[in-house]
Amino acid sequence: MQEWWASLDLYMQILWMITLSASLIFIIQTILTFTGMDTDSGLDVPDGGFDSSTDVGTFPFQLFTFRNFINFFLGFGWTAIALEGKVSTVASIILSVLVGLALVAAIMYLFFLMSKMEQSGNIETASAVGCKGNVYLTIPGHRQGEGKVQLSIQGAIREFDATTEGDTLPNGTPIQVVAVLNENMLLVAKI
Repeated sequence: MQEWWASLDLYMQILWMITLSASLIFIIQTILTFTGMDTDSGLDVPDGGFDSSTDVGTFPFQLFTFRNFINFFLGFGWTAIALEGKVSTVASIILSVLVGLALVAAIMYLFFLMSKMEQSGNIETASAVGCKGNVYLTIPGHRQGEGKVQLSIQGAIREFDATTEGDTLPNGTPIQVVAVLNENMLLVAKI
């Protein structure tokens, strides 16, 4: 190992140090990402000198982050090592910079695409009108009180308070939502 290292010129030694360091940090980041430990834990570490927090109304991806620097040096280093001896040093550096930038752009684009797949998990109560379900707790008739219903709404089973204008609806009665009275109160009718 020492013989191999000593046989390298200064340019290649620096290239190998950059590449191996970036690779090690990349592996650690990947492990932390998959184990869920890459989230904000209260540890105040500057991320490339820029605030890495995102706001809902802003573009959530920043170019100058520690992760992007590592990705750039990963692409740059391995490309330069792979091209050593095949092209001139200047061409190797230019191509390596382009590959490093392309890697950063590709990863940012992948994260952008993944962020579009997020779901809020919030149920829009207004979309309950017309949904069918069953009475969970008896609903007194003629709006004399409230009970509970279970509905399949937006692909999830949810429980809502409900009232009816008709007769009392016992447990298990199939119902349909007629109107939304407020955030958690529905007007239902027997099917």
